[in-house]
Amino acid sequence: MGDGYRVVEYDLAIDYRVGPGRLTGRARVAAVATGPLRRLTLDLAAALRVAKVTVDGKQARYAHHGGKLTVTPARPVPEGAAFAVEIRYAGNPAPIRSHWGDIGWDHLDDGVLVASQPFGAPSWFPCKDHPSDKAAYRIAVTTASAYQVLVTGTLVATRTSASTTTWVYELPQPTPTYLVSVQIGRYELHRSPGDLLLAAPARLTVPARHDFARQPRMMTLFTELFGPYPFPQYTVVVTDADLDVPVEAQSLSVFGANHVDGHRGCERLVAHELAHQWFGNSLTIADWRHIWLNEGFATYAEWLWSSASGGQPPRWHAARAHQTLATLPQDLPLADPGTPNLFDERVYLRGALTLHALHTHLGTPAYTALVTDWVAAHRHGHVTTDAFLTHCAGYGDVGPLLRQWVLSPALPPCP
Repeated sequence: MGDGYRVVEYDLAIDYRVGPGRLTGRARVAAVATGPLRRLTLDLAAALRVAKVTVDGKQARYAHHGGKLTVTPARPVPEGAAFAVEIRYAGNPAPIRSHWGDIGWDHLDDGVLVASQPFGAPSWFPCKDHPSDKAAYRIAVTTASAYQVLVTGTLVATRTSASTTTWVYELPQPTPTYLVSVQIGRYELHRSPGDLLLAAPARLTVPARHDFARQPRMMTLFTELFGPYPFPQYTVVVTDADLDVPVEAQSLSVFGANHVDGHRGCERLVAHELAHQWFGNSLTIADWRHIWLNEGFATYAEWLWSSASGGQPPRWHAARAHQTLATLPQDLPLADPGTPNLFDERVYLRGALTLHALHTHLGTPAYTALVTDWVAAHRHGHVTTDAFLTHCAGYGDVGPLLRQWVLSPALPPCP
């Protein structure tokens, strides 16, 4: 984004009281000026009140309104210089209302759920909220000791004092703001092979352990198909509330109580969210118009897992998806569906069909090489549709096929 700086690291310390829903926070944003910088803007929800702002330890002028925090340093920051903005803030965080419903920091009956995709991160911390800006994180959360706190990243320390506990997590892998998450609840923890962690309420622990038991097999399959898992660990949180859909975060996914039935009735979604750790999380889209590179790969991963686990093969899922798309309007170009359509069913299904068409055209060995090379080349970086089309051109004459699927709104024949 052309606003004069890029963020290198967020260091967040928040104290949260579950009952009254009160948050007190300190955010240190370490950044580098990409040009002479006299003023910078961060995103922060209006529900959170700013108490003090400093730049490199010196008090700065600021204005906070309309979800924007504008900061004027005491002295301009020269191009190329590293600097740090520290913000003290407090309030009762609330989700941000959007075209897709409420997103961001949300209160449960007895805990907290954070699901920020695509624009919900400012609901709980000041940030540069755009997928093109990836940074490292250190997050310390203090709350009542009765609660488990799970945050994106690796737990590096806990400190208990009187009735509260501080949980400290570090996330060194470059991460966009929307994939940073905090989950607070009365969870029981279960660890399975491969450093996979499951957190669920006591009443759901037994069915959840059954429903997520095949994740190690999924991890093995996806590692073979996509390349090494890109993070040190993977955590699944089952909240004690229903959710419309599960939500991915960096090295962590969140499922609702309604996604657990003890019969693996939502296992396709388990595969979908795990696949996002490669497609969306390690490989992050540079702009939201490229969302199909997240959702298409994750949906196709559902089909691949179905086949590998004894279910229907990808061609069966492709035929069903094509039948569904044929009944829907043909006015959505996959390469740029428009903001209201970011999470439209057509993005998911047509994205998966595009990859199935590519797979069918190239054959499995060439397709797998294409995907693993794509993942390795852009590990912890940014991707675009144009970059993917260019990458695919090195594996055969697939340009006409991909342009038909990705750039034209008309639905091609089922591969």
